[in-house]
Amino acid sequence: MTRDSPQATNKVTLRSYRDACRDGTVHASACIRLGGPVVNVMNQYLARLLKAAALSAVFVGVSACGGGSESSSGNSPAAGSGTGGTGGTGGTDSTAAGSAFTTFMGSGTLLVGAQMDDATAAAAPFDARYVYLASNTVPEAACLKACPEACTSWWGCWQDRSQPPGQYVKHHLQQNAAATWQGASRPRLPVFTYYTFLSGSGGGEGASEVAAMNNAAVLGRYFDDWRFLLQTIGSERVMLHIEPDLWGFLRSVNSDPHAVPAQVKTANPADCASQENSAAGLARCMIAMARKYAPHVAVGLHASPWNYLASGDGEATGRFLLALGAGDGDFVATDPSDRDAGWYSARGQDHWWDDQKFSAYLAWSKTLAETVGKPTVMWQLPLGNAAQNNTINHWQDNRVDTLLSRIGEVADAHVAALLFGAGHQEQTTPETDGGNLVRKTTANWQTGGARLR
Repeated sequence: MTRDSPQATNKVTLRSYRDACRDGTVHASACIRLGGPVVNVMNQYLARLLKAAALSAVFVGVSACGGGSESSSGNSPAAGSGTGGTGGTGGTDSTAAGSAFTTFMGSGTLLVGAQMDDATAAAAPFDARYVYLASNTVPEAACLKACPEACTSWWGCWQDRSQPPGQYVKHHLQQNAAATWQGASRPRLPVFTYYTFLSGSGGGEGASEVAAMNNAAVLGRYFDDWRFLLQTIGSERVMLHIEPDLWGFLRSVNSDPHAVPAQVKTANPADCASQENSAAGLARCMIAMARKYAPHVAVGLHASPWNYLASGDGEATGRFLLALGAGDGDFVATDPSDRDAGWYSARGQDHWWDDQKFSAYLAWSKTLAETVGKPTVMWQLPLGNAAQNNTINHWQDNRVDTLLSRIGEVADAHVAALLFGAGHQEQTTPETDGGNLVRKTTANWQTGGARLR
């Protein structure tokens, strides 16, 4: 069995301005309006494409070998430890005052998951597993029915080309539904990070990406792509994380999403006729389409924490997301860092979480959750640990150990899930961290985890 080589863009630049905003080395007011050429950055996008292509290559290889099932070793989860999303109908229970943060996707316990290989996924009682859908939007309507050569770089055709489009997504659903732990069935919650607008827009990150929302042709392909994903998911229970960074760049252009033009009605009259022609109309229509085509998904916009150290930013971010339509969703995703702290240290930058930054992030996150009225999910958390030697794929960081050793404080901040994953091809992964995430996840499960609150 062989693996195909990943395909990715050659445009690589460092996301330094964004990182400076996040860590407070650039004044907060500058970060709020960081649109234009200063954010023409592609390094993390390359990492996402590489990871997605690598996962695609693994899937193609597994299909060619006639395999793909996971290990079936392990015990059933302890009572009260959380089920990783089994049972219920999806979404957050917010039907009564005070209940918005106490259950999520059928679980009353904070979920722990990752972007990881099959062997790692089978090695601990993970509640969730995420993958990227990071590609261009569907190139042409014909790709929705078959996968000729012209369609193979699109996420819908990340599989053996003889199979119909969408099999990569269906494989992820089936694989997590069939997951086991210590010899008993333990389904995991499948999570998709949907990241296609940047490439589909034809421009760079920032102002040009936001401006593309007002292009009916670009937006039409985007809506077609999103609809196809939702129809492929159908009645399955899934978490859908919508467009990391996009909404942060939107806010940098204009803090009022109703004032940013977008050709929503022209691009998708079938689903968006009642929405306004603005960025807020775009986000709201995406959530409404999820309710229509995939009624059991939990859907969430992304809140960029670039200014989390700035006083009042948790509430300001929450108000922006409410205007965008996040109150119609089920959660809000945040990303504390996209690289290991040791990787940054090697470049002369301090991205370590000390007690002050950890507490500040939780306070920001809690205020954000309470402002929007939805729990947050920490996503793409770095995987480094103190035992690493600060070389490629073996960087030090302290977020895994801090979050899982202080998980009660995390739950107090209305965080519903921790999703660990490398945000760049040189970072520590669940496969290169010396088994730290597996051990800490297992220990958290053995002690019953943390109740949502």
